[in-house]
Amino acid sequence: MVLDFEPREVFHFFEEICSIPHGSGNTRQISDYLVEFAKKHSLEYIQEPCGNVIIFKKASKGYEASETVILQGHMDMVCEKEEGANIDFYKDGLSLEVEEDEIFAKHTTLGGDDGIAVAYCLAILASETIDHPALEVVITVDEEIGMLGANALDCSVLQGKRLINIDSEDEGVLTVSCAGGLVGVIELPVDYVEVEGARYELLLEGLAGGHSGVEIDKERANANILMGRLLFEISKNMGFGIETISGGLKDNAIPRAARSVIWCEEEDEEIVCSLAAKMERELAGEFKGSEEGIRIKVHKMPKQQGVMFHPKNKEILMYVLRQLPNGVQKMSMEIPGLVETSCNLGILKTVGEQVVMEVSIRSSVESEKRALSEKIGYLTEFLGCDYSEKGDYVGWAYNPDSKLQKVMLDVYQRMYQKSAKIEAIHAGLECGILSAKLSGLECVSMGPDIRDIHTPQERLSISSTRRVWEYLLEVLKEL
Repeated sequence: MVLDFEPREVFHFFEEICSIPHGSGNTRQISDYLVEFAKKHSLEYIQEPCGNVIIFKKASKGYEASETVILQGHMDMVCEKEEGANIDFYKDGLSLEVEEDEIFAKHTTLGGDDGIAVAYCLAILASETIDHPALEVVITVDEEIGMLGANALDCSVLQGKRLINIDSEDEGVLTVSCAGGLVGVIELPVDYVEVEGARYELLLEGLAGGHSGVEIDKERANANILMGRLLFEISKNMGFGIETISGGLKDNAIPRAARSVIWCEEEDEEIVCSLAAKMERELAGEFKGSEEGIRIKVHKMPKQQGVMFHPKNKEILMYVLRQLPNGVQKMSMEIPGLVETSCNLGILKTVGEQVVMEVSIRSSVESEKRALSEKIGYLTEFLGCDYSEKGDYVGWAYNPDSKLQKVMLDVYQRMYQKSAKIEAIHAGLECGILSAKLSGLECVSMGPDIRDIHTPQERLSISSTRRVWEYLLEVLKEL
């Protein structure tokens, strides 16, 4: 389809981006697209070995003496889809749809986070009429899986000391601080024993999911944690074995579904179904107001010979899933409503002779982040698991003396006759990593209205995209 909306140049590039597979870990094609764009417009560029792309543009006439501005976003997206969606994220583009004022992708995430940032940047770089200082446009890879691109970025080539990050999802909100984070990886060794009998597939699905930073305080259920609870309930009433368990696709997304295959005596089928139905009713009451579609299904599978986890491994797995910290751990006492520390069991999977769990750990206080990771490591290593960390990134501290922040506030007030909101967020932004690398860097994050990011319900507002575009251009004029 053609996104024939204003600003046309922005939506043109957004549609092109959506046609290119660009999930985290699969960004080479979109990285090469950015390089071809730079070549087409005779712009100097750098493509780093990891795939990060930096594109440079000289100041427009009259802005030669202005300070260089860095525009920044990331090229990867979270790839989530509804059950049964016919898409291969590694090869296929997105199927875009429009409903009233919103753009969405049919049955999948949209990748407005952060495709709209890339579209804004390309529209500015392609224009010969927009007024702006010298620009350094930094588009990173793999932000969604631990800010790997920002960590790898060679900042020695950058001259700018003012950075506008376009990776926020609320128009009229200027983000000036964010949490740091890391991913804790738990590996539980599994021995298998042979088994014969009845097999049952347990499906826990229909959850809202969402971003593990932005939505972590909305009391949305975690499918992986609930699957552990279901297995524990079954264990209290009958004997059974686990063949496999899985749930969630991204550590930074609250998992919407989980699956387990269990072995038990055929005469226990009624108990399994009864416990699943009972728990479904209980969860509907517990999560009333935040989860409306929780479903637990039991499917009988063909009888056969096979393998299941050793009983000791099964007990350890259930213990971990019942005891693992999850969700909000602490609220900030300085900033009302701000989550200070949280964790999210985003990935649960059976891989050969291991059950692997990945936990997204976030905190705006570095010592709390470290303490929570150590707590999870201590718990799981004590039980015989291996624990490691990856994707560690620092938080971004608030700078009350930022000149960039003042300019952006003044421009917003002048354009809309009201004040922009200044906000700190619990989600991670690349501003923290880049601030640590570039001494004296001032950052502000902004963006148009995008709701339900990291879920197939993601929606990008067309009118907000236009207003934020107009605002961004005025800010560049002012700088």
